[in-house]
Amino acid sequence: MANDRPNKFLQLIHRSKRGRLKIYLGYAPGVGKTYEMLMEAHQLKKQGVDVVVGFVETHGRPETAKLLEGLEILPRRRQEYRGIVLEEMDVEAVISRKPEVALVDELAHTNVPGSGNLKRYQDVQDILAAGIHAISTLNIQHIESLYNTVEQLVHVKVKERIPDSVVLEADEIVNVDVSMQDLQERMREGNIYPKERVSASLANFFQGDNLQQLRELTMREIASQLEQKRRENSEERPMDSTPDQVMVALSSRGPNSEALLRYASRLAGKLNRSWYAVYVQTPSEEPASIDPATKARLSNALTLANQLGAIVFTYKGEDVVDTILRFAREYGVGQVVIGRPRELPIWKKLMGKKTVAEKLAKKAKGISLVIVDADLPGGPAADINMPGDGQD
Repeated sequence: MANDRPNKFLQLIHRSKRGRLKIYLGYAPGVGKTYEMLMEAHQLKKQGVDVVVGFVETHGRPETAKLLEGLEILPRRRQEYRGIVLEEMDVEAVISRKPEVALVDELAHTNVPGSGNLKRYQDVQDILAAGIHAISTLNIQHIESLYNTVEQLVHVKVKERIPDSVVLEADEIVNVDVSMQDLQERMREGNIYPKERVSASLANFFQGDNLQQLRELTMREIASQLEQKRRENSEERPMDSTPDQVMVALSSRGPNSEALLRYASRLAGKLNRSWYAVYVQTPSEEPASIDPATKARLSNALTLANQLGAIVFTYKGEDVVDTILRFAREYGVGQVVIGRPRELPIWKKLMGKKTVAEKLAKKAKGISLVIVDADLPGGPAADINMPGDGQD
């Protein structure tokens, strides 16, 4: 931990020069995130704060559009894509204007191809780096580590997502909450989507059960964020040397590495610990020896690990278990997350073959082994404490 202190101090120095980020978080479209953001903008302006609109999307909602009156709106950047002229936030214009606060709606938005940044949250990071404070909006389903959970709960694949690190670095998160009944009534009255989309939306995403699940998920996320901030600000730090970091062991042939990584990310976040993603390349997994689909799957998994905030390591070795345990002991890992192994054929069992999980359970000492069932997104199948060698 002592070696981390100079880096942490350097991060504090950089952080002091950056703007602050506030996020209005909601459980579904239409809860009032943009409305609340604009209300705050008017309050700030009355108090003499220099606030501008970098990008706000009204979605044709009259009440939201009316709140833009009286605020300085910076011109948008127009860009042609496939014969259509689209508008995006002009990041350079925001930075050149140098306001105290910039309003930037829809943090998870994907920019038009050819823009300076792929995602809007990256635009916001540029604004923050220039020393400008930013207020933005986000729905719970766009947080990367919750992708599998949201898909399982509401059966929707969310395409636009942002790394958890963006949310974790926010200085303030406000939960914009309304009852499910009020939200559905807003939908029926045409205050969220156009009339022609109302029936389909109420029958699908805006079903009561879906909204209830998302609302509870948002409340849990807010509670988790508050707890993490409390721990970060607490001066009472444990000074013992007990291994407490989290590590996920990746396999090139894992059935669902994405679910594994998201579970590890959530676990590390709850424990307020650093976490690692480790891939051990055996001789049979040399790039020339594996098929393109497996190679692509592994590459995607390592990319996602980075996006979720893991420190990624790849090693070459013949013994996967020994390499994992050597890494765990060297880096102070207290919990190793792996996917539930496939059942071995009977003939292999008769020959005394063991799965990686079985070998880890036998050889590890003082490490908890968390086995995640890839068929159950985000859910652990087992949590095994291993006090010493020889434990099955």
